Amino acid sequence: MTRIIAGAAARVSLAVPRSGTRPTSDRVREALFSALEARDALEGARVLDLYAGSGALGLEALSRGAVSAVLVERDATAAALCRRNADAVLTALRASGDRTDHLPSPSVEVRAAAVDAFLRGAPGPFDLVFSDPPYGVADSVVAADLALLAPLLADGAVVVVERSSRSPAPAWPAGIRLEAVKKYGETALYVATTP
Repeated sequence: MTRIIAGAAARVSLAVPRSGTRPTSDRVREALFSALEARDALEGARVLDLYAGSGALGLEALSRGAVSAVLVERDATAAALCRRNADAVLTALRASGDRTDHLPSPSVEVRAAAVDAFLRGAPGPFDLVFSDPPYGVADSVVAADLALLAPLLADGAVVVVERSSRSPAPAWPAGIRLEAVKKYGETALYVATTP
């Protein structure tokens, strides 16, 4: 079972598509979000979750203080689950009363679209981006996504790309600089930033 790990919506269960997605494990998510909290990348962040699957990454960020999340998922069934999960998390956030008064009410938008099509018309800017494409997605597609993403990033934005640890590192466009690589078994997380 996938769930929100921590924050104001902790322990909310998330529906996961039966096939076609590879949810990020709780262990990897906990390590990732601990690192993001240590760099103060969550509170007040405008989040973009590409290849969202269940929406777990974007919704975890919302639970931990992000103010908005856009979940992009091409598969209609998975996008419907993202909407259901978003409703559950927003309900928990409203009920918790744990969010600080200086933050606006959290919001979630689910876009049932291909990532490249969404990025070509996305408003931005985004402070925190998760890109977790299926491991079978070609490296050239990941590079093209990152090139489309670069102009949509706020100053000091953080971009996290999840790939197979056997895949080559993503090709980063100008304006996005790789900071760290963390490997957890089959999973590699690439953390990059903008100036």
